[in-house]
Amino acid sequence: MVVPELRAWRAARPHVLRVARAVQPRVTRVARAARPPVRRAAQSVRPQLVRVARAVRPRSGRITTPQLTALAATAGLALAVGAVTVAGPWDSTGQRTAERDWAASRDREGGADHGRDAGTSAVSPRPTPSAASVLTGLGSATSAAPAPDGKALAATLDRLLGVPSLGTRRTAVVVDVATGGRLYGKDAGGAQTPASTTKIATAVAVLSAAGADHRLTTRTVLEPGTKEVVLVGAGDPTLTARKDAGEWASLRALADGTAKALKARHLDEVTLSYDTSLYSGPAVHPIGPNPNLAPVSALTADEGRTDASTSGPADRTADPAGDAAATFADLLRTKGIDASSPGPSKATGGAQALASVSSPPLSALVERMLTNSDNDIAEAMARQVAVATGRKASFGGGAAAIDAQLRKLGLPLAGAHFTDGSGLNRDDRLTADLLTALLVKAGDPARPELRPVLTGLPVAGFTGTLTDRYSGDSAGPGVVRAKTGTLTGVNTLAGTVVDADGRLLAFAFLASGTSDPMAAQSALDGAASALAGCGCGRPVSSGSGGH
Repeated sequence: MVVPELRAWRAARPHVLRVARAVQPRVTRVARAARPPVRRAAQSVRPQLVRVARAVRPRSGRITTPQLTALAATAGLALAVGAVTVAGPWDSTGQRTAERDWAASRDREGGADHGRDAGTSAVSPRPTPSAASVLTGLGSATSAAPAPDGKALAATLDRLLGVPSLGTRRTAVVVDVATGGRLYGKDAGGAQTPASTTKIATAVAVLSAAGADHRLTTRTVLEPGTKEVVLVGAGDPTLTARKDAGEWASLRALADGTAKALKARHLDEVTLSYDTSLYSGPAVHPIGPNPNLAPVSALTADEGRTDASTSGPADRTADPAGDAAATFADLLRTKGIDASSPGPSKATGGAQALASVSSPPLSALVERMLTNSDNDIAEAMARQVAVATGRKASFGGGAAAIDAQLRKLGLPLAGAHFTDGSGLNRDDRLTADLLTALLVKAGDPARPELRPVLTGLPVAGFTGTLTDRYSGDSAGPGVVRAKTGTLTGVNTLAGTVVDADGRLLAFAFLASGTSDPMAAQSALDGAASALAGCGCGRPVSSGSGGH
């Protein structure tokens, strides 16, 4: 069984710098060490993941459901945290010195690997077990660990989820991933506005419909008997015109290949057109022009951003396809091809191929979508579900395709309603029951193509939209992996956590009618942290989350 390549480490570099700021005695060395490319960190982590995979393989050669589920859910964390190795060396116990001091700066009680030695200041914490739940979650002990006691969970979660900051309505479910059994439920089937946790559903739908290895190919063609070059969009939301394209498809590389193909045909002057016919319907989301989402087009470069940002809100162009084509024309001119100002068109079936560039596999796009809560990728993925299932690639077509694909997978859709792929539409409705079922499905060994749904979830205190959360006394950092969701009056959180006994749990918390988003966010983080501190039959820790 092949687990798709994990990419959570890509987002780790800025978090290395955050760690450095928290570790004052080592800040200079950490900042210096963080400058090399993050790719070096990934290379150093891959052997560790291989060793982990070998360690959890039973003697029979077959990996059990709980083992594979726990490995899949935490392997992305291993990469994300592994990338932070550039912040400092390992000590004799295998603990990063920077991580040890970071833990010391957060809490007066650390772990066995956080104890005092020659490399740690006198104020470092006294030894206690170090990150036991993470380490156990990667090993075979997960399958033997007892599931949390339902009464203990209910006693604590009812209290934590009953605080006024969570508004007028809250729903919740906690599920044992190994068995699929529900451990806690509060109005489990009650549908609420899910905000960005909708992206979990979009991810499961696109990976199951199109495949984790599917790539989106942007191409250029030459219409026969003419000098018309058509730039054909494939719906790749990660196509970039930046000089450093990284692993993403490069508009510059496409221009280079197109220019070479044209020169081989002795053409140095062309008419440039662009084709966006893969998508249909309105390009602008029903919420209207918004810095969180560009008009949705089959052809776009850098998500239509007008600045150098790669995630988060930003001013967007009103015409992503036209602007991308204009940039492409400029790139052709630098290669000696005189291209006219581009206009819309449609490539014919007889057009001759010139050049093409492909996105990374959908597994990578889904991970980026979930980690950064990327709305542009989410709406593109919804349309890819529609394309893969023969529906119109529009807002309505994508939403209908997601619903149909999830029904095909046998997921509990009672009360669910999709209007988009991103969760920006307040008319979306999901249940806590559905969200946890999606996470359990993503951990199913029979569904390895869905693994990026788990590996793409932000890691508490480390990556994506959870980078700056779980900052107080909490069992959550590095253990909670969850997709966040926030709209005015709506706060949601859904993901996985390894509890103190090493049991992998899936959870979904949805709250509506909230008036203080930061307080609501902190309350949800606290509930997830309580799960991380949970032990079977023991009182559940109720450490607060922070913002």
